[in-house]
Amino acid sequence: MVRALIADDEAPMRDQLRARLREAWPALEVVGEAANGVEAVALAAAHGPDIVFLDIRMPGLSGIEAARRLYNRCHIVFVTAYDQYAIDAFEQGAMDYLLKPVTAARLETTCARLRQRLASAPQDIGAKLAELTAALQTGGAARPAYLRWIQAQVGGSLRMVSTREILFFQSDEKYTRVQTAQAELLIRKTLKELADELDPDEFWRVHRSTLVRVDAIVSVTRDLRGRQMLKVRDFQHELEVSRNHAHLFQQM
Repeated sequence: MVRALIADDEAPMRDQLRARLREAWPALEVVGEAANGVEAVALAAAHGPDIVFLDIRMPGLSGIEAARRLYNRCHIVFVTAYDQYAIDAFEQGAMDYLLKPVTAARLETTCARLRQRLASAPQDIGAKLAELTAALQTGGAARPAYLRWIQAQVGGSLRMVSTREILFFQSDEKYTRVQTAQAELLIRKTLKELADELDPDEFWRVHRSTLVRVDAIVSVTRDLRGRQMLKVRDFQHELEVSRNHAHLFQQM
């Protein structure tokens, strides 16, 4: 039986990948799950997996650093939320990768490649890992890897929402409200974390409790109390702009 290890610092992403693997490769046994690079290396030593799925951005050791310690013992597949500049780097290095959120079709392709490669020893990708590190550092300096997907728990399932669909985020006690044209979802990420991870050209903080997608703003008006109010497409109610953020709409 072929054995695999999954390493990702976000539990919902591990759950999603495990579920997708169960569908794409029922005979594959997932022998362990790690929440960081250090755990991934330790679990790999304990279980000797044939394949390791490594998230790139993890605490302790990054996925690339963990791969440096593992590539001569098992086949490596990177899981990444990086943008196109990083994908180009992966393809030039001829290494397997999965782009978050992992789709069934893309995973089928990766699993087919892995079945073929399992007949031979893992590739010596040490030099390619060094090239990949340099490519990511260069690309990352020019273009940060901003958050592109939000993971929201809906009942017993995980829903992946593209940030392109999101109209605004609003803090709601212990949760953050995610508003799209079709639905309202709740996540546990704080507004501060989101503000640090989202592209500032796409999302503006207009209130201490609100982040709004810029291209979703239809109009800005003043109410009877002199407050700036935003009309957002596909949403009935207006959003208030606080005095501290009024400079974003100086012509009003």
